Amino acid sequence: MAARAYWQGQIRLALVSIPVEIYTATRSGASVSFHQVHEPSGKRIRYEKVVPGLGPVDTDEIMKGFEVEKGEYVLLDQDEIDAVKLESRKTLELTQFVDAHEIDVLYYEKPYFVVPADDLAEEAFVVLREALRRTKKVGLGQLAMRGREYVVSLKPCGRGMVLETLRYADEVHKAQGYFRDIPDLEPDPELLGLAESLIEKKAHAFDPQEFHDRYVDALKGLIERKKKQKGNRKIIEDKDDGADPRGGNVVDLMAALKKSLEKPGAAKKTSTKKAPAKKASAKAPARKRA
Repeated sequence: MAARAYWQGQIRLALVSIPVEIYTATRSGASVSFHQVHEPSGKRIRYEKVVPGLGPVDTDEIMKGFEVEKGEYVLLDQDEIDAVKLESRKTLELTQFVDAHEIDVLYYEKPYFVVPADDLAEEAFVVLREALRRTKKVGLGQLAMRGREYVVSLKPCGRGMVLETLRYADEVHKAQGYFRDIPDLEPDPELLGLAESLIEKKAHAFDPQEFHDRYVDALKGLIERKKKQKGNRKIIEDKDDGADPRGGNVVDLMAALKKSLEKPGAAKKTSTKKAPAKKASAKAPARKRA
């Protein structure tokens, strides 16, 4: 495999150990990165590591320190940190199995592909994968990687499996603190029906290829125009259409929903992906209510 394994070790289920390798399943988007530049000279700004009263220092003289009191540190060498004994650095022990819906989406952090480390591990790997698939369960355990221990989940994915790091409970805000001021109201049946019809009208299979970072595209276009122009004149596009960012008045909600359903281009994208009969049934309630 061309990619370099992010972690190598074993998955352990009771007395069964399966040598595996995991690989990063995602990559950073094509974001536009900027450097800080000294405008008069056009040169990039660099940063030096300095000690107050001493000035710049060599990287060899730098250690990691934990502040125990104001201005007082316990210094640790990297070798001391690496020598910390933790079984989960090399072994992921599956200690619990849950239904996937029991894990709130807020806890999921980052996915990794899991593959058997060698031919001898393949049979046990496949048995575990299919057992998880048939029981519709997600395996949970803890795994140490790159300086910290994670709670992780394990689930089938095609011929392989996906491991996802999870956030700890104290890393997730409680939703009640943000939602408590939202009134507990029963929505108007007619408004709810119109909203459901609009959702059905725009519903189709998820295709990640349909989405891209338009902000990055716009930045690249700006950079290209600046590169071609003479001088350093600012290019500022004012695209404010004067619309209220909070949307229309609540009083106009009924009219806005009806108008959205009547909009000609609303269903253009889904016309080839959704059966005409189903579209007609979704529209019918809206016409009746109107």
